[in-house]
Amino acid sequence: MIAALIIGGLILLFFGGESLVNGAVAIARKMNISPLLIGLVLVGFGTSTPELITSVIAALEEKPGIALGNVIGSNVANIFLILGATALIIPLSCDKGAFKKDGSFMLLATVVMLGFVLLGEFSRASGFVFLAMLFAYIGYSIWIEKRGETGTSETHIPETTPEEKGVSEVTVLEFKDTYTFAFGQFVIGLILTFLGAKFLVSGSVTLATNFGISDTIIGLTIVAIGTSLPELVASLMAALKKQGDLAYGNIIGSNIYNILGIIGVTATIHPFSVPIEIAHFDIWVMVAAMIALMIASASSWKIVRWEGAAFLLAYFAYMAFLASQAIA
Repeated sequence: MIAALIIGGLILLFFGGESLVNGAVAIARKMNISPLLIGLVLVGFGTSTPELITSVIAALEEKPGIALGNVIGSNVANIFLILGATALIIPLSCDKGAFKKDGSFMLLATVVMLGFVLLGEFSRASGFVFLAMLFAYIGYSIWIEKRGETGTSETHIPETTPEEKGVSEVTVLEFKDTYTFAFGQFVIGLILTFLGAKFLVSGSVTLATNFGISDTIIGLTIVAIGTSLPELVASLMAALKKQGDLAYGNIIGSNIYNILGIIGVTATIHPFSVPIEIAHFDIWVMVAAMIALMIASASSWKIVRWEGAAFLLAYFAYMAFLASQAIA
């Protein structure tokens, strides 16, 4: 039953997150919302929805180790596991502009998070601070993008005629292009994501209780990796399509949303305390991962295969340490 809850929760999170993002993007496009706003708000929040709902449910159930461990573990996995694995497939280009704006903001968010972790509590006031920073980041990104607009027109893709497609295929495609289909995708994705998060938290807590493992370790490992599946799949697919810069940007954006969006919303809904083991060790692992990413990015504006291998080794070492703590 525990395995069924955890595996079922992971599956629901994966498919629910994908459906939610696809539905949200489809609705936004039909409403003529700019691609930048779609990317920053809908896709950014969408791919972080599994982490968000999981952390909120964990906080409401008085499981701060899972709520906070999920965010820290996801960010460490994003850099050491996902970027490491992706860089082994194809070296990742690091755009200087994105590095200066998004990378710098990611470090700022990390420093602010570190300060609250050392204080020992995330109050509603801290939640408001994080959300204000997130909205400022989104607003600044939109302003920067509009300043740099080139005015180039969108590429026109010729449409296939109904005769070439066939009547039945046209009917299906027309339905998929409706608000009803897009809204249905969004709602179904939201429901699946909520159920997946509920199952994952329930199964993880039961597992931790039965085997005497702390909620924090479960949050840093099983829950964090599970909720990072959307980023893992997106980055690996981008690498296979030779779009390493897209994979890099995906991870930077995800880390910012994980810190400011998830902790901000979670703390605003239900304040929570910081487990002592996170303050003593795990937050510093996340800080080290962020610094390692920045150094690797700025060294040659590319994350090459040996750096990807080093990231993976660092992640396996971290997992081995957590496993030893669980057994002890």
